[in-house]
Amino acid sequence: GRLGRLVRAGEGEVMARVDGLEHVAPFVGRGAIFVSGHLGNFEFGAAWLARVNPVDFLVRPLTNRAVDARIERLRRDAGVGVISTRGGVKEVFRALRAGHWIGIAGDQDAGRHGVFVPFFGHDASTAEGAARIALQTGSPLFLGAIHREADGRHHMVLGMAREADGPPDDAHVRALTAWHTAELEARVREAPEQYFWLHRRWKTRPPAGTRREGG
Repeated sequence: GRLGRLVRAGEGEVMARVDGLEHVAPFVGRGAIFVSGHLGNFEFGAAWLARVNPVDFLVRPLTNRAVDARIERLRRDAGVGVISTRGGVKEVFRALRAGHWIGIAGDQDAGRHGVFVPFFGHDASTAEGAARIALQTGSPLFLGAIHREADGRHHMVLGMAREADGPPDDAHVRALTAWHTAELEARVREAPEQYFWLHRRWKTRPPAGTRREGG
């Protein structure tokens, strides 16, 4: 089938392994939330995944408009669509109805608007958008991560999808956010030297009396 041909082509070119493709095969042509993080060449990972199903990145525009426009052109040239957070969620809902997978980075500090969930033993403010959109639309959510192996090729891991089966209330949003954050942590532990520590992940501290650190 089409998925098998893509895997074989990827292995022969730049992809050493793709684990878990069977987890996302049922969602080809169906809207889903694809959560990833700044591990390895995550831009390449999204571009390769866009060969399987249309992928649109949900991104917050950079303050430098020239750089932002350049990055958007590169993504579109690689076959990845771009949806700006400035446009609200209507475009995201339209893309999901069209069967696209919405790519969201799930590992940036979300300030006081985030939900605090454990990440490497410390509560980290995490954007709730991926979980809330999944719950609002009933879209499945899965995590994908990629890292470079010793021979220079890439290894992609696609985790088992989780169906959003509850109301988009705070409890369900927190549980789903904690789940995909833990999934990403597991992937980072496999190649910690390739995790892109550009931003301060734990910059925002949880309210006093609610911190859960260590362990």
